[in-house]
Amino acid sequence: MDFSFRILKNSKDCQARLGILKTPHGTIHTPTFVPVATKGALRGIDLKDAKKFGAEIFMVNTYHFFYQERYKIVKKFGGLHSFLNFHSPLMTDSGGFQVFSLGFGIEHQIGKIGFFPKEKELKERKKGFVKISDDGVEFKEPNSGKKIFLTPEISIKVQENLGADFIFAFDECTSPFHDYQYTKKSIERTHLWAEKCLKVFNKKRKQRMFGIVQGGNFKDLREESALFISSLPFFGIGIGGPMGKNKKEMHQILEWTIPLLDKTRPRHLLGIGEIEDIFEIIERGVDLFDCVLPTRLARHGTVFTQNGKIHLRSFKYLKEKIPIDPECQCFTCKSYSRAYLCHLLREKEVFAIPLLTSHNLFWVLNLLKRIRKSIKEGNFLKFKREFLKKFSR
Repeated sequence: MDFSFRILKNSKDCQARLGILKTPHGTIHTPTFVPVATKGALRGIDLKDAKKFGAEIFMVNTYHFFYQERYKIVKKFGGLHSFLNFHSPLMTDSGGFQVFSLGFGIEHQIGKIGFFPKEKELKERKKGFVKISDDGVEFKEPNSGKKIFLTPEISIKVQENLGADFIFAFDECTSPFHDYQYTKKSIERTHLWAEKCLKVFNKKRKQRMFGIVQGGNFKDLREESALFISSLPFFGIGIGGPMGKNKKEMHQILEWTIPLLDKTRPRHLLGIGEIEDIFEIIERGVDLFDCVLPTRLARHGTVFTQNGKIHLRSFKYLKEKIPIDPECQCFTCKSYSRAYLCHLLREKEVFAIPLLTSHNLFWVLNLLKRIRKSIKEGNFLKFKREFLKKFSR
């Protein structure tokens, strides 16, 4: 099986679309959620279990395999599929997000979406761990102090050694604090790096590359980047960078960007995945998206239900005999009560982590199945309204 992407159906009342993405390691039905196996594993459960729940592709983090030089070990195994003993579709990011998270993300004390800190807080900001130039990025590892240099060329070679089905071009993920002048310079750098990535990419390998659109919160820069990245021979298009100060601005950025992208290529939104966000990004034409949120929330005792998120550490759940979500068919909901799970969390029993992680992943993946069904049946917006009315109350 080679790589291909085909649109099966477009919604008549919005930009949502149903697609099928084929790879040598399996087929992906879009739109879909991509669980993040940062260091080659999901935190809490086996990748194979997540596959049983309906996960069809996973994201692995290039930076973590690069700075410890573990990619060299992975290469000797023949790639991540053999190293992980897991033969489903995989993606690797480029390391570009760490340019932000270890740099301006620390200095500006902000994530991809967030409100601006107060002026006083800006004066007290910490120093980041990266130095950026047109050649690449110097990272100073926060714990060891070790310095490493990552370039577009090195990022692609590392990702080729890792051997995931899909890889991403190296980019600079800017901060919402960056002004127009810096963001303009940054997208020029990202576009330069995109061309360098394509130049060194071995087209004979069983891999395909996604380019990444940047441009911060500026309409003309997003449009410029969308047109430029779409003009290059990438298999798919990623949408990255800061996504505004709030959800409304995120929606606006997608509305500026997606109409300018090639409709025949898959679109991947990087690092976004709140439940409300899932509906909004799919409505605007996103095909794939990755996020650590379901597993991260589970580790902190927060789980999804049809009536919204609940925090199972709360004492009140010790008295509830019902499952997390009575409508959920996951193993955790069919086997255990909220009271027992609350007990495990309050006693810091590690058994709680796989149980809650399994539930959250099963729940989100089941939601995506229902979303795909609604697109197929032509009632996505109706399903969205009914679901969020119940989930958000």
